[in-house]
Amino acid sequence: MAHAYTPGLRVTRRTTITVDRILPLKGDVLVEKGQRLKAEEIVAKTDLPGGVQTINVVNILGITPDEILDYMLKKEGDSVKKDEPIAQNRPLFGLSFLRTIIKSPIDGFIERVSDTTGQVILREPPLPVQIHAYIDGTVIDIVPNEGVVMETTATFIQGIFGICGEANGDLVIIADSPKDILEESMITPEHKGKILVGGSLITARAFEKAREIGVNGVVAGGFSDKDLKNVLGYDLGVAITGTEKLGTTLVVTEGFGNMAMAQKGFDLLKEREGQRTSISGATQIRAGVIRPEIIIPFPDESSGFEETAASKDRRGMQAGDPVRVIREPYFGEIGKVKSLPHELTRVESETKVRVLEVDFGDGNGVIIPRANVEMIED
Repeated sequence: MAHAYTPGLRVTRRTTITVDRILPLKGDVLVEKGQRLKAEEIVAKTDLPGGVQTINVVNILGITPDEILDYMLKKEGDSVKKDEPIAQNRPLFGLSFLRTIIKSPIDGFIERVSDTTGQVILREPPLPVQIHAYIDGTVIDIVPNEGVVMETTATFIQGIFGICGEANGDLVIIADSPKDILEESMITPEHKGKILVGGSLITARAFEKAREIGVNGVVAGGFSDKDLKNVLGYDLGVAITGTEKLGTTLVVTEGFGNMAMAQKGFDLLKEREGQRTSISGATQIRAGVIRPEIIIPFPDESSGFEETAASKDRRGMQAGDPVRVIREPYFGEIGKVKSLPHELTRVESETKVRVLEVDFGDGNGVIIPRANVEMIED
């Protein structure tokens, strides 16, 4: 039987998830191997160097570089406050109105006073960085001075697009079916700090209300690309998402527009309602694919689970497998593989590529390039 491997969106009731929690710079790891952690617990911390400000003291005071130390009020290593004097000249005859005082533009410290260039370098205070566990789980490995590897047994669902970074909270289903539109009126103050699940579409007004109330995250089938631009204030293009500072993470499971959430994914989320959930909206569609994700750990990780998703990865795509189209003209459509022809087929662009035949539920087969679909894992 013909088959092919196509990277796809995982929709798995129970699987083993591992995540790397690594600092951007070397620092301190605060936990031990084997330790059970909650998602919000800090696993490692470090300090990023503060920003630098340079002041050309010799030009301002009209002196030569080798004289700079005689005019400094602060020396290397001294802390300074914003607007605190750090250097001044000595006006002729002590006339105060001729005095030039150089003040610090920042809170920080004097990093360097150069008698070669005549410049003073000030550095802002270091920026503390803390890495959280992200998921409820177990530390299975320590990366010395860098971070940890976390593991958990969880329901795992990947989305097709998202914005904003990591968030966690109790899962609340506010749609009755995967076809329901998530409206503004459905979100209430009691949803603060929660992860909400809608159906086919979240409206721009609903997303703004979620932000105002302090909802940690929203999962929905679709979102308008026009609304996305309005929310972000710019056209996203093909950039990586996940660094937006909107306060509420959004995970879209199907695509842009009014698109019903896949029944399997909706049913899994409904089954796990009320459980502590971790989500991330970080997305990169092109090289180095990153998918938004929903992780719902099981409280009991010792229940004799045998993972099957990996075996499906290895066998590749086969007839009957569910797939999602990720490019026009059928973008977002979900169907099943009807056949996988061996031969290359000429497509509209006049190139010959491998294709598959997809049944969208009407019994008819549509020929689509294999690169244009993703597997939806059971």
